[in-house]
Amino acid sequence: MTGGAPLRLGIVGTGAIALRGLLPHLTQDDVQDRVQVAAVCDPVPGRAEAVAERFGVPQSFMDIETLLAQGDVDAVSIASPIGLHHAQARLALEAGAHVHVNKTLSTTVAEADDLIALASEHGLGLVASPGEALRPQLHRIRELISGGAIGRLAFAVCGCAFGAYHESDEPERLAAPGDTPIDPAWYFRKPGGGPMYDMTVYALHQLTAVLGPARRVTALSGQVVPVREFLGRAIEVEADDNTILLLDFGDGAFAVAYGAASAGTIIDDFAAGSYYGTTGAIVGLELNGEPFEFAGRELTTHAPAWDWDAQMHVLPHVVGPHREIPESHVFEDVMQLVGLVREGTPTAANPEHARHVIDIIESGYLAAESGQTQSLRTSFDPV
Repeated sequence: MTGGAPLRLGIVGTGAIALRGLLPHLTQDDVQDRVQVAAVCDPVPGRAEAVAERFGVPQSFMDIETLLAQGDVDAVSIASPIGLHHAQARLALEAGAHVHVNKTLSTTVAEADDLIALASEHGLGLVASPGEALRPQLHRIRELISGGAIGRLAFAVCGCAFGAYHESDEPERLAAPGDTPIDPAWYFRKPGGGPMYDMTVYALHQLTAVLGPARRVTALSGQVVPVREFLGRAIEVEADDNTILLLDFGDGAFAVAYGAASAGTIIDDFAAGSYYGTTGAIVGLELNGEPFEFAGRELTTHAPAWDWDAQMHVLPHVVGPHREIPESHVFEDVMQLVGLVREGTPTAANPEHARHVIDIIESGYLAAESGQTQSLRTSFDPV
C-alpha cells in the first residue's frame, strides 16, 4: 500500500511499555492520518478491555489469535514479554500482518532467521526495536571515528544496569487499567529475562551502529540476586543478572558490554557509549571533553546527555506532543514500520541489525557457559 488509508494497528500486550509509550503516542491526533490503533489484546482478565476504554481503542481481545482473526488489523506491534516475541510475530506474519517487535526481536538467531524469512516470503514489513541506528548522535560518532578524530580505535565500553526498577520504580505496574498489577516476573526468567535482552540490547545496538558488526565474543556471566520481590511476593530468578561481554571488532579494536545487577552504571555509556583511541576519546556526547555537533543537537541542549527522553527529540517523528511523552523511541520504531508499509521507505530499524545483536547476546551466554570464545554467525549493513 502506498499512502491512502491509515495503517490499522493492533497492540499485543498492554503492559508497562504499551501504557507508558505505545498507546499515549499512537492515539495522538497528529498521527491518525497515518496509523490508528484498531485493537489491543492481553491475557489478564479485564485488562485489554479497560485499556481500550482508557485510550479509545475500538476493540479488545484476550489473545493474539482472536485479535488477528477478528481485529481487522493491517499490522501489529508486539509488546509482550520477550520470550513470546518469536511465536507471536510468527502468528502475525502467517496471518498476513506487518509486524513491529519491541526489543528484543527474539532470543535466538534461529528464531530471528525464521521471522526474516517468513516476512520476505509473504512480502510483509518487519521492523525491530530498538532503532538505535536512527539516532544522528550515533551517525556523528561513527563519522568522527572513521575520520580519525581519536586516532585508531583501541576499545569501547557500553552497557546498562538492571538494579531493581522493574520491582519498584514503574508506577504503571501498580496503576494498570483493570486493577490487576502488572507482574514483572518474566524479566527474571528464561527465555528472554535478564538485563542483556532487556536493557543492554540498547547499548549493543548503539555500539554496532557506530562500529559495525562484531566478529567474536567471549564472556563471563552469573547471578547476583537469586530472589526478587514484587508486592511482597518472592520471584525465583532463573536468568543471569550480571554479564560482561568482550567483543572483537577486528584490527585490534575491542569493546566491553555489560548487563549488570548493580544499582548504578556508567552514565555516559548508556547515553551513546564511550570510545577510546590512540589520540583521543569520545565519551558519551563529548569529543575530548567538548560537546560535538550532530543533526538536531539544538533540540537536546536543555538536558544532560544521559537524559534518554530528551536525546530522542532528534528522531524524525518525535515532534510536538511526542516530545513530552516517555518512550518516544518506541513510537519512532512503529512509525518506521508505518513508513515502510505505506510509502516503501527503508529503515535502519531493521531485523538484520537486531539479529546480529541477538547473535552477540546468545553467543555471549554460550561463551560464558563453555569458556570458549565464539565466532559470530551474522552480519548486517550499517546505515
